[in-house]
Amino acid sequence: MPGERLTRQDRREIAAGLRDGLTYAAVARRLGRSTSTVTREVMRNGGPTGYLADQAHQASQRRKRRAPATVASPAAGGVDLGGRDPRIVAEVTARTTELFVRTGMRPMAARVLAALLTTDSGSLSSAELVRRLRVSPAAVSKAVGVLETMGVIQRQRDPHRRAER
Repeated sequence: MPGERLTRQDRREIAAGLRDGLTYAAVARRLGRSTSTVTREVMRNGGPTGYLADQAHQASQRRKRRAPATVASPAAGGVDLGGRDPRIVAEVTARTTELFVRTGMRPMAARVLAALLTTDSGSLSSAELVRRLRVSPAAVSKAVGVLETMGVIQRQRDPHRRAER
């Protein structure tokens, strides 16, 4: 079961455990899940006093239905694509990413490299990569580190700001 999504019954077990005054660790042991999974679930859905299993499950279903986007549209994420069609940029980026992954590159590193290759300038700051790929700063940082170790990219300090590009 670890690695799978929480079910409605799992969420009801979490709510019952919280009502019984159990710790997150005790609830996690009952479910056969990690403590961090239970903690994130509770904190994402109202906290220990406001957690409601059915509402949490509905929220999870709404989040699950969102389609991940490789490249955000300018209206959605404020990403400037230089006037190019966002659908075409997304398609080229996806195909390039897939090609890199097939050659053995890590998926996130492949996404970052493809994003860099589809920019007009050939460089993006970490914040721009986070917005464009809709991933966490930690994921971008790790991928940039991998690509830098491979010698595929290099970081440079932006002379006008604190950011690295």
